[in-house]
Amino acid sequence: MDPNKKNNVSVLLGAAFLMATSAIGPGFLTQTSKFTATHGAALILVILMVIIMDITAQMNIWSIVGVSGMRAQDVANKVLPGLGYFLAIIVAIGGLAFNVGNVGGVALGFNAMIGLNERTGAIIAGILGIFIFSNKNAKTLMDKVATVLAALILFSVAYVAVISQPPLGEVASGVTKFNELPDMFTALTTILGGSCGGYIAFSGAHRLLDAGISGKDNVGQIRTSVITGCGSSGIVRILLFLAVLGTCTIGTQWNAENATMIINAGNPAAEAFRLSAGNLGYRLFGLCLFSAGVSSVVGAAFTSVSFLKTLHPFIAKHEAKFVVGFITFSTVMMVVVGSAAQLLIIAGAVNGLILPIALGSMLLASRNKKIVGDYKHPTILLILGIIVVAISAYSGIKALPGILDLFR
Repeated sequence: MDPNKKNNVSVLLGAAFLMATSAIGPGFLTQTSKFTATHGAALILVILMVIIMDITAQMNIWSIVGVSGMRAQDVANKVLPGLGYFLAIIVAIGGLAFNVGNVGGVALGFNAMIGLNERTGAIIAGILGIFIFSNKNAKTLMDKVATVLAALILFSVAYVAVISQPPLGEVASGVTKFNELPDMFTALTTILGGSCGGYIAFSGAHRLLDAGISGKDNVGQIRTSVITGCGSSGIVRILLFLAVLGTCTIGTQWNAENATMIINAGNPAAEAFRLSAGNLGYRLFGLCLFSAGVSSVVGAAFTSVSFLKTLHPFIAKHEAKFVVGFITFSTVMMVVVGSAAQLLIIAGAVNGLILPIALGSMLLASRNKKIVGDYKHPTILLILGIIVVAISAYSGIKALPGILDLFR
């Protein structure tokens, strides 16, 4: 195989898994577990909607960023002067909120695996993130770490999904429960935000730009990378849902006691794994949460700074130092603030509110020749993208009271 082509494949996979593991972070695990225990089998409808919306949103975003050869904030500035700076700031704030939780997620993982104090675990998490990014081959190492950790997470969740014996008949009927959707708008907005809100949708796209993979000639490869990443995170989401649902049911009967224990737990997903697989499940989840946290710490910091560096040349010149500073600040905040599980749900909800702005600006750019040249963006992607903007904006507005309740 041509070395350049082989390197492209590695980068494309790395970008896909950087995005997937940025999505499959501690927030992803916490949100899915808590909402499954709250809504039961009906949540499958929300999860399937999110997977379709996730693929649609990221296919649009990656295509426009890739074809234009510009970062998302630069694209947005060309759509409307100043919009890119606004996008950069809100994505970075959302990324910081998530990263504080990501550091906390690693700490929760350490606690579940070996009983380590959460604050000590948070400090080690920050050191690990800084070590990965301080390596002279940081971005190559980031690709490899993301790929390996994605495999670890998939194995851990699949194991518990099988042994928990979820009621598949109930899951099948849950797909048709559209009447319950209005009660799940907070879940829809939060889970969507945890899948492709805020920095997540741009993590892989910006990684490809850094590797020089851009232009309309590469759009096919870029879209394949999107499908790989979204498919991976979607499969893990479904498996985690099945694992928790199995824990909340005995046969076809809802186990309210287990569901309540998961909802009220400081680490909801860990509690679900413990109830399903005992001490082994609890330790295995610790490994899963640790893996998700480490990859998300790196992904959130890298992508958030990739937005901020447009604001001033000084940031661009010292990108690696700012990434280290971002991780350090996140670690300090986690040690001081604590409450990782609640923070992760709030961050997902806030990032869900960012999505309509981010995706909407990319859709406007898709018809601007000054940005995409003679590239013809598929009409079907544009239409589906508009639908996602409308649904995410509507569900976000409807979810606002529920999101505000999360801060209380």
